[in-house]
Amino acid sequence: MEMNDGAITLNSIKTVLVTGGAGYAGAVLVPRLLQAGYHVHVLDLYLYGKQVFDDCRCDRLTEFEGDLRNESLVAKAVAGCDAVIHLACISNDPSFELNPVLGRSINLDAFPPLVRLSREAGVRRFVFASSSSVYGISDAPNVTEDHPLKPLTDYSRYKADCEPILLQQQAPDFTTLVLRPATLCGYSPRQRLDLTVNILTNHAFNNRKITVFGGTQLRPNFHVEDMADLYLQVLQEPAERIAGQIFNAGYENHSVAALATIVKRVVEQEMGWNDIEIVTTPSDDLRSYHISSEKILKVLGYRPSRSIDDAVRGLVAAFRAGKLPDSMTRSTYFNIKRMQEVELK
Repeated sequence: MEMNDGAITLNSIKTVLVTGGAGYAGAVLVPRLLQAGYHVHVLDLYLYGKQVFDDCRCDRLTEFEGDLRNESLVAKAVAGCDAVIHLACISNDPSFELNPVLGRSINLDAFPPLVRLSREAGVRRFVFASSSSVYGISDAPNVTEDHPLKPLTDYSRYKADCEPILLQQQAPDFTTLVLRPATLCGYSPRQRLDLTVNILTNHAFNNRKITVFGGTQLRPNFHVEDMADLYLQVLQEPAERIAGQIFNAGYENHSVAALATIVKRVVEQEMGWNDIEIVTTPSDDLRSYHISSEKILKVLGYRPSRSIDDAVRGLVAAFRAGKLPDSMTRSTYFNIKRMQEVELK
């Protein structure tokens, strides 16, 4: 273990490339990496604005604005990096359905060149953000990492396809790790309001009415701050503990109906209300699974510390502070709206 610019790092990891670093998760992670003393490279299209790093820009943050499919730009972004955290993608199933060709080109076709360029640049650790949606539908009481993958959409299928592409490159000088996070929730400087808990909270706070589509589907959730904690931890783990591993990463598994009840309770508590309405309608979104995060606890000692209640309270605080204006209409909160607006191709 050694000290570097304030960071305690293992294996001399000092500079980290975060692809998609200006996105929902990246906007929380990048400031945390900088606070920990790392040098950070961000590669992002900045579709949702450059303001996400206004409070943390410094000489240890290098930004590359452009497309993951541009191999010459990727080569520049990864040069000098010791680790890569790959977040960039057309994120979540509805966004992906907007343009399947676009989704494949970014979520799958751009992945092997990224891995190859990372190895050529001397990167020693590559962390891939897959998704717990690779499991599709399962009535297993706890879906572990050994559960068969049954992706229901192209988005989750390409996430699953990328996993072996990376893991096959595992080598003594190239540590590979796949994380399968649950659906993220909570406040971020690049807020998304098209994810289950965040959607419900937005409507509860601003409309005092929550619409539940279906309701029986199980949804594992994971606070975006806990996700950042996990990325920081795996950068510091000894290579032998994570090399070639796959870990689920989630916290609370609830039905969508139960999530709505939690959101209603917390928002009413925070606001002193008692009149938020819950309306249930049919849904054709069948994804339902209950993931187990026992392996990551056993192997890495990692346990999330933030609940869905915490995520809702954080969002309510952001709404009350005016940090999320025009939350029902502003396109930058909704991936599909924004990609349609800029005609991303």
